[in-house]
Amino acid sequence: MHALKRLYGAIPGVGPAIENGFYHDFDCSYQIREEDLAKIEEEMRKIIKEDLTITRQELSIDGVISKLNKDGYIYTRELAGDLKAQGESSVSYYVQGEFGNMCLGPHLESTGKINPEAFKLTKIAGAYWKGDEKNKMIQRVYGVAFDNKQVLDEYLKLQEEAMKRDHRKLGKELDLFHIDEMVGLGLPLWHPKGAMLWRIIEDFWYNSHLKNGYDLVRTPHVGNKILWETSGHWGFYNESMYPPLEVGQTLKESQNKEAVQESEQYLLKPMNCPFHIRIFNNTLHSYKELPFRWAECGTVYRHEKKGQLSGLTRVRGFTQDDAHIICSSDQVENELKEVIDFILYIYKSFGFSIDDINVYLSVRDPESDQYAGTDDGWSLTESVLEKVAKDKKLNISKDVGGAVFYGPKLDFKIKDALGREWQCSTLQFDFNLPERFDMTFINNKGESERPYMLHRALFGSFERFIGLLIEHYAGAFPVWLSPVQVKIVSVGEGHIEFCKQMSGEFKAEGIRVEVDNSNETVGNKIRKATNEKVPYMLVVGDKEMASDKLAVRNRGSRETREISRENFLDEVKKKMANRD
Repeated sequence: MHALKRLYGAIPGVGPAIENGFYHDFDCSYQIREEDLAKIEEEMRKIIKEDLTITRQELSIDGVISKLNKDGYIYTRELAGDLKAQGESSVSYYVQGEFGNMCLGPHLESTGKINPEAFKLTKIAGAYWKGDEKNKMIQRVYGVAFDNKQVLDEYLKLQEEAMKRDHRKLGKELDLFHIDEMVGLGLPLWHPKGAMLWRIIEDFWYNSHLKNGYDLVRTPHVGNKILWETSGHWGFYNESMYPPLEVGQTLKESQNKEAVQESEQYLLKPMNCPFHIRIFNNTLHSYKELPFRWAECGTVYRHEKKGQLSGLTRVRGFTQDDAHIICSSDQVENELKEVIDFILYIYKSFGFSIDDINVYLSVRDPESDQYAGTDDGWSLTESVLEKVAKDKKLNISKDVGGAVFYGPKLDFKIKDALGREWQCSTLQFDFNLPERFDMTFINNKGESERPYMLHRALFGSFERFIGLLIEHYAGAFPVWLSPVQVKIVSVGEGHIEFCKQMSGEFKAEGIRVEVDNSNETVGNKIRKATNEKVPYMLVVGDKEMASDKLAVRNRGSRETREISRENFLDEVKKKMANRD
């Protein structure tokens, strides 16, 4: 921020450390561009070379406000006012050379302690002050800093690879999906190949659930506002929900001849769980029927802020691979074990191992009483979550106080090919909704008893999981996942009908195939198929038409191999069956 102040007279905002580096918000009349970052870095190196002593001062809140007013630092002045309103009487203020500002710290002893070769400014962006769209849009510069240049170079190399794998870039190049502003931000449109990829994953999901003892349910995209008021979503979550849809009906004419309207309000669902609960409450249940395992691929809608949307990983309409397990207390441990086994099976099927998974256990703060449910319920579920995770030898970290008010949970995060973590599966106990909807079953004593309810998602959402797979595989999906498994390239016009006939035979065998019969050179067709990352390419000319042998080129290879049609079909089908 010191360099921005020197160069452009910038007014500082906030500048926190984040997971991957840091950023600083600021305001100035000059619009910073990408090409300005090198100039800012050079000024930063000058400040490092000056080796300015950094001093910390503890000032009264009123003294800081006066100082910030004098300097024209309107944004940190506002933050200081917020702290005063919260009852703070003093804050820390740091000074280096001619620059000073309120900051929590801690800081280094001097600017000279920073390695001038081990930092880099990475990008610029706009940012609403305090993240509120109602506030002014100011500027933000992102950066990273390390102990030495070698680590910085390794990080930058990794980021370069991540850019190549960006699912938004590959989604366009591979013709999988796009997001159309006329349709709406955060609402992906799936092209034929993307829809096929989705379908492959969804079929696998359905078949796996049926084999694991789940029943399928289906619920509407909208629900009466009364449902969401009962669940508590409208009271606590309405800022992330779309506004109510007013539905009116003319009943009769009143005495003054004006039509009387009876209206209802409906809301797009942000979650599936209240619907599943209403299915449960539709019938009186016995303990002999438990557990219920109900699964649904249900599309939900959340009005995420525009600045938070990002490709498939943060959208406004997404499909949860949702399930709810309703069981008794003596069934909880076994159900958790089965769910964790199911999660590991799913990850293994998509090419991940247990070493790729980190698990985070969120439990309640023992000093707080702001939780739904009973102490016995929390003690049981927290202890059994931890026990089962350890029994399964998961890489587990415990977050005391990290639980939401309605129950403890396990979050599963997958590391992709670049070592980045992605939030996917969640196991979440819920003590809130069973109480709000008065869920009960008849126990073995003939008494009403409250069941335990477990929210469970394996992918998290189809959109995010597909984004993860695109980046993990860099678009080169394994054979069983590839929307197109075989690309048949015709050498000339005289080979097109033969290629189409072969395509029909492959499709009859369950192989996903495309024919390139465009009026281009063979070289261009091969380059196009290579860029599309198709697992197999077959080039068909006179020789191949006269033989039962196929000229097959595997993805990533420049060599062509000969193989009989029967053996080739067996190879592809075996890879599909084994999910190689």
